[in-house]
Amino acid sequence: MKTAVGVRRYKGRTPKVGIRPVIDGRRKYVRESLEGPTMKMAESVARLISRNLYYSNGLPVECIISDTCIGGTTEAAQAAEKFEKEGVGVSITVTSSWCYGTEVMDSSPLIPKAIWGFNGTERPGAVYLAAALAAYSQLGQTVFGIYGREVQDRNDEIIPAEVEEKLLRFTKAALAVAEMKGKTYLSIGAVSMGIAGSMVDHNFLSDYLGMRAVTVDMSELVRRIEENIYDEEEFNIALGWVRKNCREGKDTNPQKIQSSRERKDYEWETIIKMTLICRDMMIGNNKLNEKDFKEEASGQNAIAAGFQGQRQWTDHFPNGDFTEAILNSSFDWNGIREPFIFATENDYLNGICMLLGHLLTDTAQIFADVRSYWSPESVNRVTGKKLTGNAANGIIHLINSGSASLDGTGRQVRKGKPVLKPFWEISVKEVKECLKATTWYPAELEYFRGGGFSSNYLTSGGMPLTMFRLNIIKGLGPVLQLAEGYSIQLPDSVHEVLNARTNPTWPTTWFAPNLTGQGAFTDVYSVMANWGANHCVVSYGHIGDLLITLASMLRIPVNMHNIERSRIFRPSAWNAFGTEYLECADIKACDNFGSLYG
Repeated sequence: MKTAVGVRRYKGRTPKVGIRPVIDGRRKYVRESLEGPTMKMAESVARLISRNLYYSNGLPVECIISDTCIGGTTEAAQAAEKFEKEGVGVSITVTSSWCYGTEVMDSSPLIPKAIWGFNGTERPGAVYLAAALAAYSQLGQTVFGIYGREVQDRNDEIIPAEVEEKLLRFTKAALAVAEMKGKTYLSIGAVSMGIAGSMVDHNFLSDYLGMRAVTVDMSELVRRIEENIYDEEEFNIALGWVRKNCREGKDTNPQKIQSSRERKDYEWETIIKMTLICRDMMIGNNKLNEKDFKEEASGQNAIAAGFQGQRQWTDHFPNGDFTEAILNSSFDWNGIREPFIFATENDYLNGICMLLGHLLTDTAQIFADVRSYWSPESVNRVTGKKLTGNAANGIIHLINSGSASLDGTGRQVRKGKPVLKPFWEISVKEVKECLKATTWYPAELEYFRGGGFSSNYLTSGGMPLTMFRLNIIKGLGPVLQLAEGYSIQLPDSVHEVLNARTNPTWPTTWFAPNLTGQGAFTDVYSVMANWGANHCVVSYGHIGDLLITLASMLRIPVNMHNIERSRIFRPSAWNAFGTEYLECADIKACDNFGSLYG
């Protein structure tokens, strides 16, 4: 299998990080003595970022440094001109000295900004940092302030660890903001079964994310299937790959309504065609030009999409579970590649969460229902067994009808432990293990009258995970909630009993959130009780701090989280809205500054 690193799926330039070395403009010794150290700061930040961060397509993040140090308004304008030409979407200012406040600032309002002020005493960059943060706040712009905990000597070229951490966290979140801007959410169909999350709000996408929305009726899939508007050569390759790698499970439907082998073969062929077509609708396919379908060949430049499916499609046609699961995974018949973001039931709020998680971690995401809370007492009553370890306080059953990425099996490994990896780190062996751990069961016809196949797997235990969700509250707007925790490996005898009570043909992730003993994290029941929707996204790693940083850039408050205060990093202006009750301050600050693009 080949690994597709560096593929450009979307129109628009890949955002770069602009580094701005600012300096005291006084000539005849002051500026001259600072030129070298200040430019070295910029170069060291560029090296740090390019060596540690990657775009979601696997290429290292590219940094652009202004041609000169910036000592006044003219040089600030020259740097802005260069950054615009180079496609800079993230701005980082560095300085080791006092500078002329507003004269050297980056005043571009839509680009996320941070300032690292060198903590020294000879030429205190931290003094300029404080002045600049005050100026941004007064002018109504937000910026992240960064400086080290310890005073450094003026010739010290080391970036302190806490500065490195904040620079990388800021940059990764800011790149996510820049990556989304100008892209599309593709809504295939409309509202699924009255789920509010699939009522796509064009204003939210435009005002908060800088994205547009395109809605296409599901009948477009029928047209493209019947008129062969897909790559037929690729279809044959995909069909052979599926027959070899996608193990079909036992039909659990009552014998009298089970589909024939002929019908099931038709369903496999249909869902493979659906997969090709949905991908082509997202990003286009030059092969369609050869068939004289030029409009269809261009796609919608969609960085995320969703498929309504239920019920108008699935009451008659095979379901979208395979399409959703394969697109969301880091591999298919073409090899190992970047996951697509494809939401079940067209829940665009969950789709956007999948997009945020992917851009922050570079990994595939798990789409799930927040199905049920199992207390230790309930588990003991039903199975006769006690929950232990991370599960001792209870667990949440995350399960959906087979749409979660196959990476979610947890069969990728790092240092002997289960993980989800960026696609460029995944081996062919790990792809095979993910496929081996997945069974494709004929769809339960009471749910899906048109048939199809749903994936079934059990997520490996012991992985650090973050569960999160966007909700829209009338009068408040969008809010984000999140919970860090761990995947749980239950004994087979316990899992089988609990799983059989819901739907054993769907993929399961057992999740235990980290508890704080307060508020929504008093206990596991409280986490479930305070969850704002029927769906969630699960991302590998404890990324709650990254999500909080990203949400603040987008002016989306976080109303529920279990992140330690020391890990929370927001724009400096947030402090003015309160330093004790941070969730309330976050809501006030986001309301005050308003949506980023609105």
